[in-house]
Order: sequence, then C-alpha cells, then structure tokens
Amino acid sequence: MVDHLANTEINSQRIAAVENCFGASGQPLAVPGRVLLGEGILTKECRKKPKPRIFFLFNDILIYGSIVINKRKYNSQHIIPLEDVTLETLPDTLQMKNRWMIKTSKKSFVVSAASLTERKEWISHLEECIRHLLTKTGRQPSTEHAAPWIPDKATDICMRCTQTKFSTLTRRHHCRKCGFVVCADCSRQRFLMPRLSPKPLRVCNLCYRQLLAEKKKEAEADCRQQEPICSCRA
Repeated sequence: MVDHLANTEINSQRIAAVENCFGASGQPLAVPGRVLLGEGILTKECRKKPKPRIFFLFNDILIYGSIVINKRKYNSQHIIPLEDVTLETLPDTLQMKNRWMIKTSKKSFVVSAASLTERKEWISHLEECIRHLLTKTGRQPSTEHAAPWIPDKATDICMRCTQTKFSTLTRRHHCRKCGFVVCADCSRQRFLMPRLSPKPLRVCNLCYRQLLAEKKKEAEADCRQQEPICSCRA
C-alpha cells in the first residue's frame, strides 16, 4: 500500500517534524516501516465540552494531542495501535455534525469532521490501514471495546438513580464500564479491569453487580476445568 514510502527521506522528515511538535512530552515515532499518511484537526467530544485535537494517521498507529500552537507545538500525546481500532459512524447532533466513534479496548471516543467529505476520507483511510494491518498480522478485528464517556452536559441528574441532581457541590462521576454519568452514591464501588488499568476503577452499582457475576461464572468454570477425572479400576 505505502511500503515504498517507508524508507524515503521525505517520510523521515515528516515524522521528525511531528516528534518535534510534541517535544519531550511525546514518544519517539521513527520506527522501521512506519509511514505518516496524513494529518488534520478533528473535534473530539470531551467530558466537559467538544475540543479541537490534532490527529496524525500512520500506517500502524493513530496519534492525537492537544493543540498549543498549530503546526508548531502540541502536547498530551495519545498513541493508538490501529490493530485495536474499529469505527462506527454516528448521527448528527445539534452540537456536532459529521460524527463517528473511534473504539478501542482501552478507550473509545467520538470525533467530528468539518464536512461530510472529510469524515468519509478519514474513515476510508483508517479502514484501509486497519485492513492492511490485520491481513499482514493475521489477527482478527477487535471485538472488545471500552465504553465512551457520556459528556457531563448530557444530563443534569444521575443516570442510574435518576434522583440526584448535579450541582456545584454534587459532582458528576463516570462509570468506567458503561460510561454513564452517575452520582457518588451510585458509584462507590471499584473493580479491577486489567484491560483498562492496572488499578481498580470506579464503576456504577449496576455494572459492579454485573462484573461480580461475570467473575463468579469465570471462577466456577475454572474450577470445573480443574476437577480431577476419576479413573477407577475394576
């Protein structure tokens, strides 16, 4: 697809320019076979409000970060392996148009493009890179995805108990399993989800019960597999 560009001087210069824009806060990006395919500004649906983010598409990873000075300085670098990505187009809302979701096992989020054409181009290039990588590695498409966080402004009340009203003193929290906006009373539990973090994460009461039930089923299945098979002699 783009393998012939991998070892060219222009590709090395473009990757070095991205590294320089992120500076010491970013990771080294120059690795054998990596090609920078394109870049652009997309609007990312964040917890508080939608914000512009710079995105760089390589043939094996997707990078995004916060814009300090466009074309010159970025920070908060995030690197996403494309093998872990699946995409889902979304309908427009009053606040955001030309939306789609980038889903991975660790984090899922919504972005929007400036036009429908731009969204189609981003999705087309992303899907082509993902197909090429999966074919190359023999891996199957990812089926487990982290739930996207619902923005704070989407609700004024807890999405679980539907009673608690949020205010300056009553904080919003997010369940790391379902992404719902919940109150403190509805999210007092923590649960270890190694796919997301090495530390136990806040989950709502409903997800906590579901996770406990799943863990119990897994433990029972392991016990059945470990039970010795009786081989009695006559």
